Amino acid sequence: MDVQVNYLAVVLAMLSSMVVGSIWYARPVFGKTWMKLTKVDPSKPGSPVWQPIVITAVVSLITAYVLAHVAYLSNFFFANSFLQDSLSTAFWLWLGFTAARFITHDAFEGRPAKLTAINLGNEFVTIMIMGLILGLMGP
Repeated sequence: MDVQVNYLAVVLAMLSSMVVGSIWYARPVFGKTWMKLTKVDPSKPGSPVWQPIVITAVVSLITAYVLAHVAYLSNFFFANSFLQDSLSTAFWLWLGFTAARFITHDAFEGRPAKLTAINLGNEFVTIMIMGLILGLMGP
């Protein structure tokens, strides 16, 4: 089987994750609470600000590509609309891999449940918007 991937959709899905993260973690939204819970101090000198942005862009590109790939396989199997299969694939991948792993690691690391909820919410919105973009643009 030859899996078809729409590379423009993958790049747009990656960019959408950057937009979602920028809004989600903005101070008026969840940024202030997130910084308090993670003890991040933006005024404290540290690693360059561009470094986590580049890392996020690269891993978001990987996530979007994998989601496009698995959504294609899901659509081949279920044969619903590509949009429906992309969104359901995004949801199940988020639940089974992202949410389950975040909860496990955060429980062992003793992170506050509020922090876990903030991060899980961001990941949910991110992956669902990626699924929406990929689903609307097709393979």
